[in-house]
Amino acid sequence: MAEAVSPITRQVAKEDREDGTPSVDIRLEDVEDCLIYDRHGVSVPFKKLYQDGKSVIIFVRNFLCYSCEEYVEDLSKIPKEALEDADIRLVVIGQAAHYHIEPFCSLTGYPYEIYVDPERSVYQKLGMKREEKFNDSANRSPHVKSGMFMGQLKSIWRAMTSPVFDFQGDLHQQGGALIAGPGPRVHFYHCDTNRLDHMPINWLLQLAGVQQTLDFSDKPKIIDV
Repeated sequence: MAEAVSPITRQVAKEDREDGTPSVDIRLEDVEDCLIYDRHGVSVPFKKLYQDGKSVIIFVRNFLCYSCEEYVEDLSKIPKEALEDADIRLVVIGQAAHYHIEPFCSLTGYPYEIYVDPERSVYQKLGMKREEKFNDSANRSPHVKSGMFMGQLKSIWRAMTSPVFDFQGDLHQQGGALIAGPGPRVHFYHCDTNRLDHMPINWLLQLAGVQQTLDFSDKPKIIDV
């Protein structure tokens, strides 16, 4: 019997474009025992998210980020049956303290799994960026509706009116997307280069095996293709 080889993946850019971003090699074995926390502050190892099945895992910048808020608002519109039919889990991970999870879910209407990595252990070991890089050829996220100026004002206002005044994560940390499982198999990995560099949700869902195409312009509906 051949010896098992640990799965390794390389970063794939949106639409396979050349944007100057170096490829990134990741091994889930490097992060499988990192602890993440649920809304009650209960810790679980990161591998729990994908060891028994396929998961789409979204890493957001911080819970005050307006573009992350609007992206997660669109994630919340994904019908539960679309995920169930494809037998996949949808998970969001932030880097704030666990007590910020509940207000963020109330704000965005997000009903699925969500955890935090306050030490940014998973972010760092997966090689996610900690600075923004804007490229003229980059495609703006179709899920971000606010302009940068108004979006930043919204973020500042939320910080000022939050019961606990903090930035709900490292403001310089960028997010990303990962499709993994079952086990340490990685199907797709992307590091965001800036706050607008989210992977289109339909693109991620189809890579994960969802057969439906959703329209996020208002409320989701299935498009016959």
